[in-house]
Amino acid sequence: MKKLTVGLIVAAILLGGLMAWKSSALSEDKYSHAGQLRHVVLFKFKDGTSKADIEKVEKAFAALPKKIPQIAGFEWGTDCSTENLSQGFTHCFILTFKSEKDRDAYLPHPEHQAFAKMVGQYLDKVLVVDYIVRE
Repeated sequence: MKKLTVGLIVAAILLGGLMAWKSSALSEDKYSHAGQLRHVVLFKFKDGTSKADIEKVEKAFAALPKKIPQIAGFEWGTDCSTENLSQGFTHCFILTFKSEKDRDAYLPHPEHQAFAKMVGQYLDKVLVVDYIVRE
């Protein structure tokens, strides 16, 4: 009888854990990025731009998500491709918005405008591509 009780308790614990895991896995499967808007920004800095000025730009861009609530996601990095096709663009920033409306609110936002004004003095070229995520 004792073995049966212990067995039932273990089975209940395992079943509970399995149900929790399955519920979690299902909710993750239902999560979709489709419909989100990605705002991809590439920077090519002017020749001679100092490392300190580039770091200032990186930090200022990375600070925008805390200042602009419409930014749902932010990531960035520097080119590490071996294909030699970057055309001098060294920095890629990807902002995620839940909708075009959120992106449209971001563009004229005073914090974004101040950043754009500050960064302009350091940039040779900027490339921006927006797209709606498809899955």
